[in-house]
Amino acid sequence: MEYWNQYGEMALRLSLALLAGTILGLNRWLHHKAAGIRTHSLVAIGSATAVMSLGNVGAIDIQALSHVLQGLITGLGFLGAGVIIRERTSQRIHGLTTAASIWSSALIAAAFGAGQIALGMIALVAIIASLMLGGPLEHLVRRLSGIHRASELATDPDE
Repeated sequence: MEYWNQYGEMALRLSLALLAGTILGLNRWLHHKAAGIRTHSLVAIGSATAVMSLGNVGAIDIQALSHVLQGLITGLGFLGAGVIIRERTSQRIHGLTTAASIWSSALIAAAFGAGQIALGMIALVAIIASLMLGGPLEHLVRRLSGIHRASELATDPDE
């Protein structure tokens, strides 16, 4: 029975990581971004797998977990940088939200991999709310304030 409990918990953790990656990737895909469901899901599953590989389900060495998370955070910065593009003509930057969602997908999955189910679920809900409500909120603030670019928010003329 212990055998099935252990593998059942592994399957649950990986399934939750897959769900988180799919939900976040679907949001990016719906916004016509290159990093969609497959990218986010693969990052999430890989991240959960890395954390789960530290030991038996339920018994994780905190110091080893810290090292794995440091590697994930650093390595995912490079992956995220690959989706960030700066247009030469307008100097506008695209892809920051997608890069942040890839990074978030990995860390939510790391929480699931570590067995922190409630933390992962709460983070997933918070991040999807941010992705869904952030854009409309930015548009509302722009319309009400008359500010069209984030650079206009700077109060110091030297910034």
